[in-house]
Amino acid sequence: MTRPYRGTGLAGSSLVPYPHGGLGRHPNLPPGERLRVLLVEDDEGDAFLVGELLAETNSMIDLVVATSLSEARQRVAGVDCVLLDLGLPDAQGLDGLRTVLDMASGAAVCVLTGRSDEHMGIVAVAEGAQDYLVKGQVDGVLLTRALRYAVERKRADENARRLREVELRQAESARLERGLLPQPLMSTDQIAVHTFYRPGRHAALIGGDFFDVVQTRPDRLDLIVGDVCGHGVDEAALGVELRVAWRALILAGVADDEVLPALEQVLMSERRLQEIFATVATTRLDLDANRATVRLAGHPPPLLLAGGKVAPVPAPGGLLLGVRPRRPVAYDLEFDTDDWSLLMYTDGLIEGRVGEGDERLDVPGLSGLLADPAGQAVPLPELPGWLVGRAEQLNGGPLADDVAMLLLTRGDGR
Repeated sequence: MTRPYRGTGLAGSSLVPYPHGGLGRHPNLPPGERLRVLLVEDDEGDAFLVGELLAETNSMIDLVVATSLSEARQRVAGVDCVLLDLGLPDAQGLDGLRTVLDMASGAAVCVLTGRSDEHMGIVAVAEGAQDYLVKGQVDGVLLTRALRYAVERKRADENARRLREVELRQAESARLERGLLPQPLMSTDQIAVHTFYRPGRHAALIGGDFFDVVQTRPDRLDLIVGDVCGHGVDEAALGVELRVAWRALILAGVADDEVLPALEQVLMSERRLQEIFATVATTRLDLDANRATVRLAGHPPPLLLAGGKVAPVPAPGGLLLGVRPRRPVAYDLEFDTDDWSLLMYTDGLIEGRVGEGDERLDVPGLSGLLADPAGQAVPLPELPGWLVGRAEQLNGGPLADDVAMLLLTRGDGR
């Protein structure tokens, strides 16, 4: 076929305008296997040749042609790659490239350069293009491969960018959550406090469980362990609010019987759903008198380790916070020895299964683990972690709920 002379094309040919683009020989292929390429080229001969090269190689590439940047702006939506000539009537060189990069942020960009300015292609890649091609040195196979590689590189770059953004968000969240974890406020050396905290939510540092320790006088130590129902971010935030509110109430010297009712008011005002509730166990230690006051609001009882025995503290269970306001009944616990430990924990520790049925570890099972010779041999600082490990063994896998523990020890601790 004889074509009138229109100027030198990509491979040095003389071509007439190519009006429709390279649709290939298989127009009915699934859309997911095809690429949509926008050619921004004001030379009609070059545009024609690009379409011919793509069609001859069965490239499975749909070509859309624009002769200027203003026209390209109207056609860029939905394209996978922009094939850009750096010499256009309304943009020259890198200015045109920067404009295309801005308006086609989700598409790959491959630039066309002449033989005498191949260095511009290198500069274009440094500016953000995925590749460049030199006019006169391109055949159909190379053109198709370059376009597909450019698209894959763009996708890889986007995936790497998204991954980096996720990593940065996770790191920022981790810093935030770590800053919200409690720092026990105590100075006494008469009592050692060993803590354990593990959220059930994947990759989180904070769950709905919370704990805190505050010393307000040389002879007084206040402790709390609580559990907000649920496992999401909202429950974790509410748990932090309750912990901070409790600490503020203790430091403000609020009367003992008024602390948990005030905490319940905070819960009811801050929860996102009326069905949200919390369970709480608090302990006030009188170090000089070697005694404690325990209050439970729907929470499992602390376990007392003393004289080689383990027993739940028989404090009244009380009502959940956020269900029906009512003051928990205080239980006074007298320690018969100066060597004891008190384990406060959340129900995530005791809700795991034991065996193949629906039986749960529960308070008796936890007491049995602590009383077992193997548990008695574990050093007290390592005991919370050991308990979680044994509970998971019995459960046949990780525990589903958050777990928080405070282990208070005096003297030898048992």
